[in-house]
Amino acid sequence: MNETRRAILEAIADGPVSGPDVAESLGISRAAVWKQIDGLREAGFEIEGGSTGYELTGVAAYNAPAVEFGLEAPFSIDYHQSIGSTNDRARELATDGASDVGVLADEQTGSRGRLKREWTSPSGGVWLSIVLRPEVAPARASLYTLAAAVATARAAREAGVDARIKWPNDVVVPVDDEGGYRKLAGILTEMEGETDRIAWLVVGIGVNANVDAGALPAEATSIRAEAGDVDRRAFVQRLLEEFDDLRTDLEAVVPAWRELALTLGQRVRVERPTDELVGEAVDVTDSGALVVETDDGRETVSAGDCEHLRPT
Repeated sequence: MNETRRAILEAIADGPVSGPDVAESLGISRAAVWKQIDGLREAGFEIEGGSTGYELTGVAAYNAPAVEFGLEAPFSIDYHQSIGSTNDRARELATDGASDVGVLADEQTGSRGRLKREWTSPSGGVWLSIVLRPEVAPARASLYTLAAAVATARAAREAGVDARIKWPNDVVVPVDDEGGYRKLAGILTEMEGETDRIAWLVVGIGVNANVDAGALPAEATSIRAEAGDVDRRAFVQRLLEEFDDLRTDLEAVVPAWRELALTLGQRVRVERPTDELVGEAVDVTDSGALVVETDDGRETVSAGDCEHLRPT
């Protein structure tokens, strides 16, 4: 966001302030204040002007300036009303050297999930891809995926949804006491680097927010269906703030993931490239790999497609 506009918003956020006072405090002309106020209104900021001055009364917009204002995390926003894939756009920005950017869209027309599965991304959802350049070994990249799952689940819980995590990174809503669930959000992480360093990391997050259940697959749900519509601007801000806290304290990621895990304690089937593993999910390692207790002993699975099974 333009720094002058940000300063004006901060000046009028707590009550009416006259145009001359704003102009004097920022060292700009009254005409410049009026021009910036007009631009902010066009961007969706609700600003009232009266005899006592200007006052910010609300932020109804869902766009880059609206999300950036009040965001307590160091991300800029690249917003699109409609886009093929936020992950594709994020990769373009990463290749051009960008970092700490959130690519955000109202809808995606060419999105995908894990294993190249189709992902429905209608208008009203939260479709977000975060561009990062973490200074950690590639072996720790998986922690950023887990951190995104935790951040998404926490934001959804603040919105009134009983959000939990299915290994490794699906955010789901339980439907019974036997491990059944409906999917609320998915995460897809892409990376480029070498054996000893990460060049860039893109964490794609798709959340069924203000989407009708009828527009989703039968096994999916939305925030609207579970708890009513959410303020997407505030939701994205909370998600990014939670994610920022976790990425600066990677040691806290796995314990936070365990607290929200639906998979632990469940009987599971994990499909791997060459076989499948059936047993009880008992833990995750420090890198987020799943520990499964089978008839033949414990096995650790670093990647695979996990399915919850009904108790025998």
